[in-house]
Amino acid sequence: MTLQIPSDFELGVATAAWQIEGDLAGRGRSIWDDFAEIPGAIVDGATGDPACDHVHRLEEDLDLLAWLAVDAYRFSFSWPRVMPTGSGPTSPEGLGFYDRLVDGLLERGITPVATLYHWDLPSLLESAGGWPARDTAYRFADYAQVVAERFADRVDRWATLNEPWCSAFLGYCSGTFAPGRSDAGDSLAAIYHLILGHGLAVERLRAAQARNVGIVLNLIPVVADDLSMEPVVRHIDGLQNRIVLDLLAGRGVPADLRESCASVTDWAFVRDEDTPVLSAPIDWLGENYYTIYRVAPVGEADADAIGQETAAIPACPPMRFAPREPLTDMGWEILPSGLESALRMATDALPGVPLWVCENGAAIPEVTDETGIHDQVRTDYVRDHLEVLMRMREKGFDIRGYYVWSLLDNLEWASGWTKKFGIVRVDPATGERTVKDSARWYRSLIAERG
Repeated sequence: MTLQIPSDFELGVATAAWQIEGDLAGRGRSIWDDFAEIPGAIVDGATGDPACDHVHRLEEDLDLLAWLAVDAYRFSFSWPRVMPTGSGPTSPEGLGFYDRLVDGLLERGITPVATLYHWDLPSLLESAGGWPARDTAYRFADYAQVVAERFADRVDRWATLNEPWCSAFLGYCSGTFAPGRSDAGDSLAAIYHLILGHGLAVERLRAAQARNVGIVLNLIPVVADDLSMEPVVRHIDGLQNRIVLDLLAGRGVPADLRESCASVTDWAFVRDEDTPVLSAPIDWLGENYYTIYRVAPVGEADADAIGQETAAIPACPPMRFAPREPLTDMGWEILPSGLESALRMATDALPGVPLWVCENGAAIPEVTDETGIHDQVRTDYVRDHLEVLMRMREKGFDIRGYYVWSLLDNLEWASGWTKKFGIVRVDPATGERTVKDSARWYRSLIAERG
C-alpha cells in the first residue's frame, strides 16, 4: 500500500443510532420518527424501523467491526432509547442494549467513542419547544449525566453533539430535516441553545468522571470565484462555521451576524452569563468533512446538492450554490483539499485542541457482479482525504484519527435508502450484510499500517 499511516493514528468507522438501530418498540419516539410520517418528507417513505436492525443484529455487526480490525467505533446513544420521554425515568432495556454494545466492543479490543446527540430529539421535548427553547439544553444536560454515570468507566471518548448546524438550520430554518420547522429566528435560537446544551453537558460529563470530552462539527469552507460574492461568503461562513466556533471559544455571537440577521431575530435568547458555559474547555474537536460550499451569483439554475439550500440560511442574501464536478450522489463537490481548510479553521479558532475527522465518506454509484460490490470511487475518496491528513500531520497539525462514514448502508435521513454511504451493503428488505471492495481495502490499510 502506498498510503503510509503511522501506528499512533487511530482508524475507525462511524454510525448513528436512528439510521441503523431499528427496534422502534424498544424506545420512545423521536422527531425523526414523527418526520418520517409526513408524506414526502423522506423521499422513499422509509422509517426508522427496521432500519439496519442493528439492535437485533448487534453481535453480527460487532463481528464485522472485529473483522475490519478498526481501532475505534464511533456510535451514538439514542436519547429516546435511554429516556423514552426525554426526561424522567430511564429505560433498563435501552441502557442494557448499550451495555452489550460497549462491552462487546471492549471484548474485541475496539475503543468505544460515543456521541450523545445525533439529531434524535425525543418527541415530547420537541412538543415543549424543541431546541429553540432554552429548557431543552437543561434536559440534554440531565440526559448526559445519566449516560455518563452508567458508561464513563468504559467509554474512552465523548462527543456531546454531532453537527449542531444541521439540527438547527436544516431542522428549524429550511425544515428539510426533522422536526421540519421553517422559522429563521427559531433556527438561530436553536444553534445557540444547542451549544448551551453542549456546555452544560460538558460540566455533567466531567462531574461523572468521563474522559476525553468534545464536540463534533461540520465546518465547511465557503468559496466563490466572483469577488462580488465576498459579503455572501462571509455571511454563510458566519452561520456555518464562525457562530459555533466563536461561542465555543468564548467570543460570543459574531458582531457581523448580529447585524446581518437582525431582520429575523432580536437575539434576546443570548445571555452574557452563559459565556463560561458555552466555552467550557474541551479535550478534543471532531470534524465531519464531505465537501465545500461554492457560491455564485443568481442567474443560473441552482445545483441539486442535498443540504445546500438557501432556505437553510437565515437572512440569506441573493446567491446560489454551484458545486463543480466531480460530484457524489449527494451532489457534493469532491475536493479533498477542503479538508485542510476546515481543519485550519478549527485550529485557528481553538488552538491546542486535538483534532479527529469523525466522518468522511461518499455516496457513489456501485457496480455489483459475481465477484463482489465494486466501489472504487469510494476507496479513492477515502484514500485521497487520508493523504491530506498525513500531509497536515507532517506540517505539525495535531490530527489523531479518522473515521469512515459509514460502516453500513443506512437510512440517509431525508434521503432514506436512496443514498449509500456504507463500506458494507445492507439489503433493506432482508438486512443481509455484504462487504464491499472499499471495506476490504480499508481492512488491508489497517493491517498494513506502520
